[in-house]
Amino acid sequence: MLRGLDIRNMLIIDRLELAFQPGLNVLTGETGAGKSILLDALGFVLGWRGRAELVRQGADQGEVTAWFDLSAGHPALAVLEDAGITYEGELILRRINTRDGRKTAWINDRRASGEVLRRLSDTLVELHGQHDDRGLLNPRGHLQMLDAFGGYDATVAKTRAAWRALGVAKNALQAATAKLSEAQAEEDYLRHAVAELDALSPEAGEEETLDTQRRLMQAAERIREDITKAHDALGLQGAEGLVTDASRWLQGVADNAEGQLDAPLSSIEQAMLALDQAQQGITNCLDALSFNTSELEDVEERLFAIRGLARKHSVLPDDLRSFADDLRAQLTMLDNSAGEIGGLQSAVDLAQTAYETAAQQLTAKRGKAAKALDKSMATELAPLKMERAAFATQISPADPGPDGRDGVAFTVATNPGAPAGPLNKIASGGELSRFLLALKVCLTKSDDGLTMIFDEIDRGVGGATADAVGRRLAELAEGGQVLVVTHSPQVAALGGHHWRVEKRQQADVTTSTVVALGSKARVDEIARMLSGDTVTDAARAAARALIKV
Repeated sequence: MLRGLDIRNMLIIDRLELAFQPGLNVLTGETGAGKSILLDALGFVLGWRGRAELVRQGADQGEVTAWFDLSAGHPALAVLEDAGITYEGELILRRINTRDGRKTAWINDRRASGEVLRRLSDTLVELHGQHDDRGLLNPRGHLQMLDAFGGYDATVAKTRAAWRALGVAKNALQAATAKLSEAQAEEDYLRHAVAELDALSPEAGEEETLDTQRRLMQAAERIREDITKAHDALGLQGAEGLVTDASRWLQGVADNAEGQLDAPLSSIEQAMLALDQAQQGITNCLDALSFNTSELEDVEERLFAIRGLARKHSVLPDDLRSFADDLRAQLTMLDNSAGEIGGLQSAVDLAQTAYETAAQQLTAKRGKAAKALDKSMATELAPLKMERAAFATQISPADPGPDGRDGVAFTVATNPGAPAGPLNKIASGGELSRFLLALKVCLTKSDDGLTMIFDEIDRGVGGATADAVGRRLAELAEGGQVLVVTHSPQVAALGGHHWRVEKRQQADVTTSTVVALGSKARVDEIARMLSGDTVTDAARAAARALIKV
């Protein structure tokens, strides 16, 4: 609910602060007094796109602040949460427009974009007028309005979920089909590559092992002679024989050495063990260096084959095995593709059937809701002196989408037998106003905390019809908040709160202001609306009668 509006240096408003109330709030005044400026200022702080030049002449910047109370569960709370803005009992919107056109906005003292303001405005305020394409005249919103009127949210949600599931199934099938097409285009290459890799069967780390073997074989002839000499030097004709002799000689005299040779003999024994280990290692090395020419050729051939395949497929030699596994998986998918594609197609068919079922149920519910809305509209149009007019909700086939397969349009025929057409094409100004008001009365049940603004929606009507318009506006305002800009005394008389917009001129400066009217001033204002510039006692009496009705 809109609680207040503070406007500074906007158009012809110097400084203006308004405190709005629940119920029906009425704004009246002479033509040109500045009533539309109030709506321009409110639209500015809500982020609506409007006039380009808003700053009052002579001021550096203009500023508008609006504050709202939100009920528990109000849709605006979700918008605030998404934007990371806290709500502590009051929502304050402030927006500044500088002389050079720069605009800056705050929500609860936190900087915010115009987009966030507009998202909030959709949950806070709804403007209706004869030429308003944001509201009921816009056919793009008629489907959602009918759904809200019908109250079948669960069916709408089911249809949207079925549409999402159908999209997921179609995407999966499309991806699998595209992948299969790619695989089929390369089938010959895949089978040849897998056969080639399987024939070689490379292992991770094998390239490094083969390279080591190759280098060792190439160096074997050069180092084998020295290794053999070392082996002989450690054998019986060399170190081993000498150590063995030394051990035998010392053992022969050890008993007469009073234990002094025990330690040397122990060291010689350890040396002999070490010599034996060294000889065994050298023997193993000689055995490893023993190869024939064909072995070197075999190693080189396999090494070059592995490296050649790695270059061919642009992978590292150690990755050839996993690369072969990937190609083999593609072949397996290709071989099993018929079953997989068939399964995915079945999933699409099931999802399509589920969507069609949900969409058909939604169409049926919309048909019932359309009949109920048309009946409700007929009931509302009669008191508005339009009992001969016909309102019809047309449902036509549309391209499938998340909201089903229906197109919805509100049409009217102003006279019996006349062709039906769009609201804003068929009805005259006064008729259009009454159609919009009746439609809003019918749809209001779905509104949640919206402040509704009607800008001269009673234009072109008077007398009993104007009174009926005012009563419908008052009905809308029950338990909520309605702001109406009006020239009709019958509508103004039904307001719970009344403001008069005045234009004042001092020297060369023209400003617009708004005055809250008490009981006496309200009688005078309604009398002025009845009689014109000269307010007579008879006009005041008529005004008092209107207010008491």
